[in-house]
Amino acid sequence: MRQANVDVGVMAYVTQFVPQDFCSIPKFGTIQFHPSLLPLHRGASSMSWAIICGRTETGFSIFRPTDGLDEGPVILTRAVRIEPEDTLGSLYFGKIFPMGVAGLVEVAEQVVAGKAPALVQYEPEAGYEGILRDPESRINWANHVDIIYNLIRGCDPAPGAWTTMDGKKLFVFNAAKRIARTFADVKGKKLGEVVAIGGKLAVHGQGGFIEIERVRPDGGRKIAASEAGIAAGTILGG
Repeated sequence: MRQANVDVGVMAYVTQFVPQDFCSIPKFGTIQFHPSLLPLHRGASSMSWAIICGRTETGFSIFRPTDGLDEGPVILTRAVRIEPEDTLGSLYFGKIFPMGVAGLVEVAEQVVAGKAPALVQYEPEAGYEGILRDPESRINWANHVDIIYNLIRGCDPAPGAWTTMDGKKLFVFNAAKRIARTFADVKGKKLGEVVAIGGKLAVHGQGGFIEIERVRPDGGRKIAASEAGIAAGTILGG
């Protein structure tokens, strides 16, 4: 394995394009880790977008870097299931990170042994999404609760999905969803309205409710939603 470390370049979570001359310095070239099943979800927020899009599966790829963003030929892919309650944090730390470390070791050894053929990505199935920033992570309470729930999970713990209260940002974490079964469940309730306070903050969205355990006021720290001083009847995102 020490030989593989010396003779194979390894890159993960690279935020800048690396010149091909640099990638060619190691004797056996360079390999790169990316947390998606390439060619799906190229880009820096790939795990978040997989959750936000409602996928039930993602994974990681190890490939030969080229001048294109996450476009090089792939040596290894491994899939993981996205459970309905998974967040970005649980998906990365609990699944993709430990598997990815083992995968990089495996591929480095295969490269040195000359047993690591790389396959060109199938471009008709390729997709790219940009980095999640404020516009992408803002909650629209007029969306269906399925969409809102996936957005919150895909931004938890960072950058944090957010709404507004009294004109200030409020980031939300540790969410669950509750589907409305009848018209009576939502009768008289406005979208974005806080309808219950207890251990969780319940907010009306299209098709049901989002139950939130923790929040973070802009510039503050995470606290229990029940301790945030948010009264029932408050309209979020207005």
